[in-house]
Amino acid sequence: PAGDEEPADVPFAEEIEWDKFVKPGSPASESLAKITHADQSFEPGQFLEGAKIAYEAIVTAFADGDRRTLRNLLSKTVFEGFDAAIEEREERGERVDSNFVGINSARIVDGALNGNLAQITIQFGSQLISVTMDKEGEIIDGDAKTVRDVTEIWTFERDVTSRDPNWVLAATEAAH
Repeated sequence: PAGDEEPADVPFAEEIEWDKFVKPGSPASESLAKITHADQSFEPGQFLEGAKIAYEAIVTAFADGDRRTLRNLLSKTVFEGFDAAIEEREERGERVDSNFVGINSARIVDGALNGNLAQITIQFGSQLISVTMDKEGEIIDGDAKTVRDVTEIWTFERDVTSRDPNWVLAATEAAH
């Protein structure tokens, strides 16, 4: 019956040079092949480039308290968490000055297809200058001159049956 074939048998999936993105034969490569089978518009290179753009936009919007941008890039649950953190910062009168230096690395570490919901987890390595100031303008966290290396693991998701091609951030965690 249709749909029972292995993802590796899908011609489009075979055209992708998976070893550029994940270890061949790994659970992540198997998951990405399933995602590609379910959504033939999925291409891991384009996905990673889009994820890097989203990462920078989300980090910057969070620092700026830009809820409008965040609402479009985050799942409802993640948005609620970010919104609460921004609200707490505003209530304390704190301000964040953030300068995004760049992304050093972005690699796919996991993937899953649960029904129609595709999820891809990426480990980002980035550099950031960030300082938090209290309502008097005194620095309470960070350093305006020090570039920090930041490693985070973010999971993006998308309903593969949706006409909307955009992925949203569904989970974040600090890398250990």
